[in-house]
Amino acid sequence: MKNSIKIILVIIGTMIGAGFASGQEIYRFFNQYGEYGFVGLCLSNLLTGFIIYQVLKRANKRDIHTYKELIENTQSPKLIRILLNNIINIFLLMSFYIMVAGFVAYFEQEFAIPKIITAILVTSLCYFTFSKKMDGITKVNNIMVPILILIIVMLGIKTKIADVTSAVAIENTTFSLHWLLRSIEYSSYNSILLIPILISMKNYAKNKEKSISILTTILLFILSVTLFCILQKYNGMVNTEIPLVTIASQFGHFYQYAYGIVIVFAIYSTMISAGFGFLENTSNTKNYSKIAIVLCISALAVCHVSFSSLVNITYPVFGIIGLLQLIQIFRHTA
Repeated sequence: MKNSIKIILVIIGTMIGAGFASGQEIYRFFNQYGEYGFVGLCLSNLLTGFIIYQVLKRANKRDIHTYKELIENTQSPKLIRILLNNIINIFLLMSFYIMVAGFVAYFEQEFAIPKIITAILVTSLCYFTFSKKMDGITKVNNIMVPILILIIVMLGIKTKIADVTSAVAIENTTFSLHWLLRSIEYSSYNSILLIPILISMKNYAKNKEKSISILTTILLFILSVTLFCILQKYNGMVNTEIPLVTIASQFGHFYQYAYGIVIVFAIYSTMISAGFGFLENTSNTKNYSKIAIVLCISALAVCHVSFSSLVNITYPVFGIIGLLQLIQIFRHTA
């Protein structure tokens, strides 16, 4: 049971990154579709749970140790396998950069700290965590994620989102299948970040794949619906880099800074997961440290790019790529 809890915390920490915790992802993918977006959010959580179960089950059944092995295990043409592997590595790299951008954006917005200073500090901390490999990722998430869950639930209670019907209702919502496509897209792009981490933890999940996927889905559902309802209720405050911090500040400094902890923890947990996934796919024992150094230094070059712009431009594109990835994996490794 102890190992199952560790895995669940790492999965949640991987998914709840800058885009999720800030409110940018939930708003862009779901809130704009009103009640249909709410249905899409529920569907997306179920799809994510299914993906978690399938990947853990297949990784254990076929004794797969890396993402590259998972791709090689499919019967896709060699060119497709190479192309997909490279695209996934690009996504992991971009996700790491986006988390760095989100991290520095928060400290600039709330404390007026120059981006480059925050970027140097956080990438140095990342390098230290990377040096501990999966052990480091697990320890960070075991500490951060329970605090993160508690504060999100506290904010949900404070904003009185218990009346879900009134929070979700929106006037003049017209029917469209866009909400369905966006829910699938959201699950598929999250899977790109999740799969390398799931494979790394497969040994701890053996014979517990179903319970891990169910419990993770329930927790993700609670967190995502809470944020959805908050954003719907305070729809006029979403036009900032980090809207949920702006909303939390309406209830005083305690909630403002408490949710700031959520942002910092969420960004960092996903940042190290994305970076670790990239390192696992592109390095070996001999050059791991060197590539980790290059990864962290290169992030300094993108820390000045707008965080919200990175989310809005890159995530929908990678959602489509993630869907193609899932089709290849599930079609050829059944």
